[in-house]
Amino acid sequence: MRNTNTMVKTSPLGFRIEPEVKDALERAAKEDMRSVSSMVEKILTIYLRDKGYLPKGAAE
Repeated sequence: MRNTNTMVKTSPLGFRIEPEVKDALERAAKEDMRSVSSMVEKILTIYLRDKGYLPKGAAE
């Protein structure tokens, strides 16, 4: 049987951050009812759009 799931494929990304940044990120993600990974993607997407690296409407 063929999988009909239409989820977008994503690329993994690993990096290290300071513990206080991670704590703040976890709090922000919880407040926004997101996973930490989803929150990082949201923050990066907003930044990259604002700086012109991503066109409006990309990565939504």
